[in-house]
Amino acid sequence: MPAIGRFGEVAIDCPDPWALANFYRELVGGEPEGDDEWVTLRSVPLAFQRADEWAPPIWPGAERPQQAHIDIYVPDLDEAERRVLELGARKAEVQPGKSFRVFLDPAGHPFCLCRE
Repeated sequence: MPAIGRFGEVAIDCPDPWALANFYRELVGGEPEGDDEWVTLRSVPLAFQRADEWAPPIWPGAERPQQAHIDIYVPDLDEAERRVLELGARKAEVQPGKSFRVFLDPAGHPFCLCRE
């Protein structure tokens, strides 16, 4: 049975689409394009849409769960951690694994750096 459609992108709510798109451009590549309401990273299936009432998830926890997160595979966890912190990410207080590290992007979305 053929698929109904083709995958477009994952859209991430945030208060400032350009700022978050530029953070992820540094993290995974792509060139941002769009307007103040919607920015897409060309060649990367990520888009960022303005959500003025955005409240970041509280991770870990159930009050405002993460709902989704992005895994980024890296050859060197220490070097990748240094670089994402320079870009404005914050390291999460809870670190449940040894082969990955949990961070929060500048808007508060959780993402993981995972050892390749």
